[in-house]
Parts: sequence; structure tokens; C-alpha cells
Amino acid sequence: MARSEPTCRTYGRSLQGVQVSASRRSGTTDELGPEEPGRDGSDGQDLLAALLDGMDAALCAFDADGVVTHWNREAERILGWSADEAVGRRGLAGWAVRSADAEEVEGRLLSVMHAPGRQVHEFALLTKDGGRVLVRTQSAAVRGPDGKPAGVYCAFSEVHAQIDLERSIALSEALFEDASWGVVLVDVDLRPAVVNAHAARALGTGRTSVLGRPLGELLAQGVEELESALQHVLAEGAPPAPAEVWVSVRASEGEQRRCWRSGFLRLASPLAEEPVPLGVGWLFQDVTEAKQAEQEASLLRFRMQQLHRASRAAAECEDPAEAATVHLDFALAGFADHALIDRVAGGALTDAETEGPVRLVRVAATPSGAPGPSKLADRAGLPVRYAEGHPALQSVERMGALRASAGAASPEAAHEWALARQWPPDAVHALCAVLRSRGRTLGVVTFLRGAGRSAFERSDAMYAEDVAVRIATALDLAGLTQER
Repeated sequence: MARSEPTCRTYGRSLQGVQVSASRRSGTTDELGPEEPGRDGSDGQDLLAALLDGMDAALCAFDADGVVTHWNREAERILGWSADEAVGRRGLAGWAVRSADAEEVEGRLLSVMHAPGRQVHEFALLTKDGGRVLVRTQSAAVRGPDGKPAGVYCAFSEVHAQIDLERSIALSEALFEDASWGVVLVDVDLRPAVVNAHAARALGTGRTSVLGRPLGELLAQGVEELESALQHVLAEGAPPAPAEVWVSVRASEGEQRRCWRSGFLRLASPLAEEPVPLGVGWLFQDVTEAKQAEQEASLLRFRMQQLHRASRAAAECEDPAEAATVHLDFALAGFADHALIDRVAGGALTDAETEGPVRLVRVAATPSGAPGPSKLADRAGLPVRYAEGHPALQSVERMGALRASAGAASPEAAHEWALARQWPPDAVHALCAVLRSRGRTLGVVTFLRGAGRSAFERSDAMYAEDVAVRIATALDLAGLTQER
């Protein structure tokens, strides 16, 4: 096959011996036989020219006398001088450097021949069209077979490009060391490849132990949603806005429910002609406390609106007992599945009277089957068969709210638990709040939740007490009306 002409010219023989010397030090020249191709170095020159022209950095070389011997395409792109115009010139004065600056620049470049290691300099070079460009150079000595300086090679690039590169590297290092949010690089198999310290702490593991493990081993819940987001980014690219992902992290003290505000970036190789996905950059920040506070505030606003609407609707009721059911119906929205109102048999009790046995009579209840408005009970006045220690009776005795739950019982056990307490069979969680008005105990209101809801919390008890105050006021007024 015909050998193509190298695009990078070389001048003189000052560096050819250096190339051979380098080969001898690596052992390749001694392995070549006398009849093998490449002995004359022509193929090596082609390879060298191809390598130099393929470099991303501009490169030039000088022999010991300061004559330019090598000049690659990137140097031509930056300065405009071709290899034919550059190679063979002595020094840079008058063409690549201003004459006034040439002595200083060439002195700094050639001084590296008598110094160890590499040297970094910044200075201005001239372009072919007369402009000036600030470059950063890295130069080092080239030594001959005898170990003496034979020349200098100099790699340079525009300062702004170098600074951009350094900033990119610095940003990458900072993200994986000091960032105050989690950074994870996920490969195309959706497994963590690089994890910063913040992300490792959020996942409850070490930076190295998490690498290469499936996300399902790190998260108890939310894995499907997260993997779906990662696959979407690999296929379609980054989403236009951050996404909030709820996950459960496995920890030594148990599973922890967390909300991570996540941003995703598709990573592609800059070396490929066509974008080749390398994985996904996943950046996240824990916003659990903020989301919980936001949810609590939203829930509080909704409940306050319900209390306001219930008060307005109850004010239009002629029958105070009906007003009590109106408060009950408005309270159920988003709060419970069933509700009961039980009144103390024989009339309201003083604080001293609540210490003895108490009997409760059903006043109103929500339908246990299909949903609908609360209904007033019949007027028979028969006490409800609550066993001793029933939550409703305890609430009356304590004159406060009380929570009860079947816990993690089986469906059959939860069914028996509800029936034993005279509640609808699908009830799993209960909250009883005492009805108090004018310093007396009128009864108790009970809210019930099914298995599809969570257990009642302290904030729920506070809301139930607010509702109980309004129901108690309506029932007290109903009693006064009956007396009259």
C-alpha cells in the first residue's frame, strides 16, 4: 500500500537520532532485524507525523540551535502558519513572536534544555494575520543518545481554552469532594460508577462499597421510579426541570423515607464522532424536611378551610343535632373513613362523675357501607355495648384524645379487633376525642380509618379535638332546646 505523505514536516537530523534513542531505551529497535521494514525510520516518520497531527494540543519542537523542526496542525490552526512556513526557521522572532519579545520568549523556551522536568510559561504569540493570542506552554528538553540536550519540544494552547479545561477539571473534583449535594455517575447498566461523599452518606454506605451495585440493593422503595428516570435520560436526554423522587433508604436503624430533588444529565463521550452515551450524571439534594413542612402546611390550610365551611353550613341548620352531623361530615374529608358520635347516657357529666362507670348512647354515625352523609340514630336511647377498657370509654375518663390501632395484625385479626369494639369491620385505626362543653363531658366522637390509610398521628388528634369542640357545642345546644 502506498505510503501517504506526512502532513507534519521535520527538518534536519537533530531529532531523528533522538527518536531512535527513545526506541532503543524501550527496547523496540533492538528487536527489529536488519532486513525488517521500518529499519530506515521512514515508517516511523509517518507514524510520528500522524500522531502529532492528531493531537488536541499545538506542538512545535526546536533543535539545540533553536531551529523549528516540528509543527503540527493544531499549531497551524491557532497561529495560521503552516508547517511549510514554520519548519526550518531559526527562532520565533519576527513571525511568531514580536521582535521586541523574541529574546525573552526564546530564552525561556530554550532554557528548559538545562533544567530538569517541564516548565510552564504564558506569553503572547503572533498569528499570520497580525493578531496576537495569549498561550500557555509546557516545554521540556529532548536528549540525544549520549544524554546531552538535543532540543526542546513545546506544547501550547490558547490560555482561555486551557483555563476552561482547568475549570472543568476543578469543577469535577469539587463536585466529588466538597459538594453539599449528592453526585452520582451511573453507567449504562444503571449502576453507580462514581459517588461523592455526600451521596454516599445519603445512601448510608461508603463511597467504594456502593460502586457497581444495583440500585435495588441500596434503596428499599422508589427504585423503579428512579431507574425509569435514568433510562429516560439515556434515551431522550436531560429533563427540562428537576424531579422530586421519594425513596426509602436502608439504614441500620431501619428504612428511612426520603425525598430527593434530582437533576439528571446524559453523559456522552467527547472523543466519539457520534454521541455515545457513557451514563447519567445524577445530582440530588435531600428536601425531605422541606417537603414534609410543605405537606403539613397544605394539610393545615385544607383542614382550616373545612372547619370554616362546616361552621358556615352548621349555622344554617335549625336543628342543633343536625349541625353536629354537618361538622362530622366536613371533618371526614381526607381525614377518616368512618365516624361515630356517642353521648353520655343520662345527660352531661361533671368532672367528678366521669370517674365512675360511664355508658354511651349512639347519637349519629356515617354509613358503614356506601359513602354518604351522617345519619342521626334512633331515639330508643339504648347504650352501646362497649366492653370495659374500650377506647371511647377511656377517652371520656381521661377527658382527652386517645388513639388505637390494630397494628400489623392479619386481615382476619384486624376484622375481629374492629367487631369486638363495635366498629365497622374494615376499621384498623381509631381516634377518640372527648366532647366537652361548659365544663362538662357530653360524650365522645370516634374517627376510624381503614387498612389503606396510615395510623392517626398527634397532629390528627389536635384536629379531632377542634372538631369535637364544635360538635359538643351543637349537642349542648340540642340538649338545651329539648329541655325547653
